[in-house]
Amino acid sequence: MSGYDTTTGRTGDISANETRNLIAASKVNGTSVRNPAGESLGSIYDLMIDKRSGHVEYAIMSFGGFLGMGESYHPLPWHVLKYDPANGSYIVELSKESLQGGPSYTSSASPDWSTGTYGRDIDTYYGRGRLPERPISDGTL
Repeated sequence: MSGYDTTTGRTGDISANETRNLIAASKVNGTSVRNPAGESLGSIYDLMIDKRSGHVEYAIMSFGGFLGMGESYHPLPWHVLKYDPANGSYIVELSKESLQGGPSYTSSASPDWSTGTYGRDIDTYYGRGRLPERPISDGTL
């Protein structure tokens, strides 16, 4: 299907939003997140993208709640998620308990991302330092 989509304001072929190695952020949102045992942990709510490098730094996972009530948001370093094409979900080596103990926020109490402190807290909690700055890709593999 191509043309202008009045609901999203986008033009082009919908199938172009995903290739073998690339996926549109709009298609990532809502994707299930599971642990290796297959237990559902939540779903991707949003992504935090580094403006300079263009790389995804964090996936914001929604967790708990019912119909949007009581839901909490748990930022995960992007590199801890591994995509499982067989299940169409992301896998993380986390239990629900470790996720519940990690950095989180609610819609009424959003964190301050501007200082970098919140990101460092996330990276420290998950036991992984930030990846080294990666150069912006020129499109070649």
